[in-house]
Amino acid sequence: MTLTGTNSYVVRCGAGAALVVDPGPPIETHISEIAAGARADGVTIEAIVLTHGHPDHSSGARALAAKTGAPVYAHPACRAPHERDLALEEDFTIGQASLRVMDAPGHTFDHVILYHPAERALFTGDTILGEGTSVIAPPGGALRPYEQTLQRLASEFSQARIIYPGHGPVIPDAQAKIGEYIEHRRMRESQIVGALRTGPKNIPQIVRTVYGPERSVLWPAMARQVLAHLQALEVEQRVTAAPVERAMTEEEWAMLNPRIEEILGPEEAAVIIAELGTAMRLERLYEYRLT
Repeated sequence: MTLTGTNSYVVRCGAGAALVVDPGPPIETHISEIAAGARADGVTIEAIVLTHGHPDHSSGARALAAKTGAPVYAHPACRAPHERDLALEEDFTIGQASLRVMDAPGHTFDHVILYHPAERALFTGDTILGEGTSVIAPPGGALRPYEQTLQRLASEFSQARIIYPGHGPVIPDAQAKIGEYIEHRRMRESQIVGALRTGPKNIPQIVRTVYGPERSVLWPAMARQVLAHLQALEVEQRVTAAPVERAMTEEEWAMLNPRIEEILGPEEAAVIIAELGTAMRLERLYEYRLT
């Protein structure tokens, strides 16, 4: 779920100041490397910013703050520990650099994206990744706000040239990647609607139709993505849902309610559960049909 791990960025801001974007998990060697990297550059970390509160991005903040004395900033809705709220849709100034703070709901409702105009650079957290696509999973995330965030990036930050994502490699062509993400969501919704055109289906059936029977290890993530699309379509009255009058099969339950905490250690499980929203159990199977 974190690809090669969480990316933490030390941003030189001029006047000897630096900003850290996403300190990552509380791994002592990682936190020490961030602090050591700043010292080697001759800069002082004066602020720590969380793009959102998921533990793979935020849980190392307390250790880095203790090591550097820098305050932690986050979205006002963020429940991860932080000292100060970011002013949304305003400039955040550290040293000689001012970064625009964009309210970026979708992946989560406490997500921000930072834009560094001098570098024409976006720090996108989990809104846009260096490879693959972002997880949008209820109840912590929602599809239509996410799509609106992508559209804002395309229209309001058309001058951006580079993306520093929360996971995966740096993206050298920001506009191409934003366009790719917008098109991917349109394509996935078209596939889900297409699957329902052949008749009513439940989420496990849609997953097998749209994604194929392979890669079953990813079925829980795929199921939550499908749920996000279906919830948006329900609100728009394009689909209706009715409960299926039978118990779920073992495979259906495992797809919709994976027991992640029984497979991984507590820290790793916490990341997956937060990403997929599986703390919210799907106790009943529903069948969806086009209106």
